[in-house]
Amino acid sequence: MNDNQLLRYSRQIMLPQIDIEGQQKLLDANVLIVGAGGLGSPAALYLAAAGVGTVTIYDNDTVDLSNLQRQITHHTPDIGTDKVISTRQTLNQLNPEVKIKAIKQRLEGDQLNYEVMQADVVLDCSDNFTTRFAINSACVKQQTPLVSGAAIRFEGQVAVFTPGKNNSPCYNCLYHSDGEELQNCATNGVIAPLTGIIGSIQALEAMKLIMNIGEALTGRLLLLDGLTMEWNTMKLRKNPDCPTCGV
Repeated sequence: MNDNQLLRYSRQIMLPQIDIEGQQKLLDANVLIVGAGGLGSPAALYLAAAGVGTVTIYDNDTVDLSNLQRQITHHTPDIGTDKVISTRQTLNQLNPEVKIKAIKQRLEGDQLNYEVMQADVVLDCSDNFTTRFAINSACVKQQTPLVSGAAIRFEGQVAVFTPGKNNSPCYNCLYHSDGEELQNCATNGVIAPLTGIIGSIQALEAMKLIMNIGEALTGRLLLLDGLTMEWNTMKLRKNPDCPTCGV
């Protein structure tokens, strides 16, 4: 770590749970973010600011005027630009030392398995069941920790899945793959700061996993009602009959 890095990350390094060793783990880490929208934007900003060495972002969409209310890595001049490109530009301005791999495509199949295998932690910031189940399956197969977030209307949720550790359930234990398609912001709306809250929690959980500090949300589903600011936690159990992770 050079002098500039020691200064840039000094407020983290001074935390006894992190210190030089923890910061170095962040600098050496690769985090995969699927989705550069409402959740992916704040998550990517905080991970880059905190010094995660490589941030890999996949998204196949372009910036629309309606995105700007909550997707904070994009700006008005970016309308019509690929989301991964505008996100990369914003992150590079925030922290030019972080390597940003920005790929405009839907992450699936062999490429999904490859990227999950390369990552230390995966953040699911997508907005549809098909993608979520595919990410979960790849994470279970590659034994890669997964931080899953969702936000809609005034309601948010975060869960962490650590395949092969702490008897962790997987996303498929929580939601059935034959269920109805997830509701999304385009059809139901979402209050802007909610996506920032949930995305930021995803970033924090990813950092804790990388540095192996604190207690991750493994086996728990954190729920937020933004209208009342009430937080609730549900305990999740591994489903022995789960088609994805069941033995």
